Amino acid sequence: MIDWLLEPFQHPFNQRAVIAALLIGLTNGYASAFVVLRKSALKVGSLSHALLPGIALAILVAGLHDWSVFLGSLFAALLIGLGSLAVSRGSRLDQDSALAILYTAAFSGGIILLRRLGVAQAMEAWLFGNIMGLHNSDLWTNFWISFAALGILTALHRPLLMTLFDSEVATSLGVPVRALNYLLLAVLIMVLISSLQAVGCMLALGLLVTPAATIYLLTDSTNALFWGGSLLGGFASAIAVLAGWWLNIEQGPAIVLMLGLLFLIAFLFGPKYGLLRRFTVGRKSC
Repeated sequence: MIDWLLEPFQHPFNQRAVIAALLIGLTNGYASAFVVLRKSALKVGSLSHALLPGIALAILVAGLHDWSVFLGSLFAALLIGLGSLAVSRGSRLDQDSALAILYTAAFSGGIILLRRLGVAQAMEAWLFGNIMGLHNSDLWTNFWISFAALGILTALHRPLLMTLFDSEVATSLGVPVRALNYLLLAVLIMVLISSLQAVGCMLALGLLVTPAATIYLLTDSTNALFWGGSLLGGFASAIAVLAGWWLNIEQGPAIVLMLGLLFLIAFLFGPKYGLLRRFTVGRKSC
């Protein structure tokens, strides 16, 4: 039994996967608090799907390289995010509708293009992740993205919260609300891209929403959403990678499933907002 439990740590690729899951989970968990407080999960989900056509275009233009995939994903997410904003300002459509149209069209085009390029066999890894395939260079990329994202979000924590809760008051106090909104969008896109190899573009939304949403069911403290979500995301992701090895299941879906199970536990048994707690209080009041 001990040998079975320790076996994952004997393989370098598994060691890299656990470290990457911890880094990615910590960063996504912290950033997820902004997504939950802003109530913008669906918008972020649309941007996560926009990564696939960026990968396809990058392969078409520059071939399949780590740097081309990164730049292509970044370009596509920014283009669709800013494009939806431009369409909403220049027409009667709201941004959510414009975003839905743009990302579904781009996602469909990305699938067709990948098949035409003859790399459809790698599509599953981009859709659902392949954290076991990480190299040392990928691990360093994840480290620097996590370092930059956490540094920016922590340094601008107070003004970002002001823009989320009351943008008019923040503007009156001299806070550059529009610039901070664009910066937050850019950081979230970077965090999504860093998650691409771990959970893929189809599952990235779960990693970027579930940690803080789970903590949100357990506490009224806004600050707890950030570091609580970060710790939950990091350790749950690392444990899920190990569980995937032990149970012989795909690590990307295992990460999101683990977080989903923790959310379900909080939803049912949370000491303050859990379903069973509210049911018990309701029966007593009757």
